[in-house]
Amino acid sequence: MNVSGEAAHASIFIARLLGPLIVILAVALFAQPDSYRAILKEFIHSKALCYLAGFLGLLGGIALVLVHNVWAADWRVVVTLIGWITVARGVLTLLWPQSIPAIGRHMIQSSRAVVVVAAVDLPIGLLLTYFGYLKD
Repeated sequence: MNVSGEAAHASIFIARLLGPLIVILAVALFAQPDSYRAILKEFIHSKALCYLAGFLGLLGGIALVLVHNVWAADWRVVVTLIGWITVARGVLTLLWPQSIPAIGRHMIQSSRAVVVVAAVDLPIGLLLTYFGYLKD
């Protein structure tokens, strides 16, 4: 398989992996925003969980960027952006852990924050699902 074929295969695989996951997460956030705010409230009080989330996020983001750093003017750039944003979030969490409770408190206090996150995530998840499973 040539390099462009390998890159296309990686794009499809990642879209198939992340698309439905993001769609389900967004639907869950829309359906149960108060539950997710309660989970976030517990999460931000645990330094260990915040560290673990930062570490795993950085690990996953680096892995995603290593296998998919495609800066094409099409849907695949969404996968690349998810990777780089995940790297940045992981670095932020590990280098400035005190920022996580502050961000979390803002999301807990705002009745709309969880719904806004869901509204951003849903079209991204649908786009990835479409290109991963439905687009030939």
